[in-house]
Amino acid sequence: MARQNTVFKEAYNRYAAALRTDTALPSEPEIAAQLGVSRSTARAILTRLSEEGIIRWNKRQKIVLRQPTDRDLFPSEETDSLHDIIERSFMQRILADDAAPGMQINELELAREIGTGTTSVREFLIRFSRFGLIEKRPNSHWTLKGFTREFALELADVREMFELHSAAEFGRLPRDHQAWTDLAAIRDEHHAMLADINQRFKDFSVLDERFHLLIHRASKNRFIADFYDAIAIVFHYHYQWNKTAARERNERAIHEHLDYIAALESGDQAAIEKACRIHLRSARQTLLQSLPQMAESA
Repeated sequence: MARQNTVFKEAYNRYAAALRTDTALPSEPEIAAQLGVSRSTARAILTRLSEEGIIRWNKRQKIVLRQPTDRDLFPSEETDSLHDIIERSFMQRILADDAAPGMQINELELAREIGTGTTSVREFLIRFSRFGLIEKRPNSHWTLKGFTREFALELADVREMFELHSAAEFGRLPRDHQAWTDLAAIRDEHHAMLADINQRFKDFSVLDERFHLLIHRASKNRFIADFYDAIAIVFHYHYQWNKTAARERNERAIHEHLDYIAALESGDQAAIEKACRIHLRSARQTLLQSLPQMAESA
């Protein structure tokens, strides 16, 4: 239900923000297709718009009465992009089943569980399948092919090339760029997590993903940004696959991030490359340690 609620809030904000006074709205199936959500979610959106006095809903007629204001929208911290919601649900399903090779994934069930349309789920799975971890089967089914040691090492090699480039570009950003403000906020979150590490170490994977995504965006390279999906899914969710020594592993990674952030803020390209290489080497090692079944298949 929580995931469905998030889908509803994200879709509601998107739809409400695009409304214009005195326009007529299409049918529920058309709204669902437009937003990439289920018909029940589309109906929930219309119901809330009607309750808030934003639209007049009389059977098939739906007229926008007023422009929504910021107060009509859900706060940003309560919403995620639809892509993020699908990715998180997909990974939670894999993690719950220990990512066993041969595991069946039904896109209809996944869409129902999330509360979104099957088209959005199918598009995500097709995009993700390019990396060779899942394979399409007949009748809306997919099969998990498994995480092999070879796959992880190949991904680590490509990640290193991309991130070294992105980190160098980040260090060259003008000092009035928004990325520096975002980096400072992430740095403060690392310190806060470190101060309460015993209680918050399980939250690290989300912060880890935000930090590296911020770095990759500095590259302004569409191919790096596109490939980052696979990097994020494997490297940033692997912290959840093996709970052994998770606290110690995450605490070490936080310290490496803080050294990395300090190097970025210094603008020293040699220091940036050194901090980046140290962290990526550590990430490669912890990835393999987090997937003991891969070591056995080598």
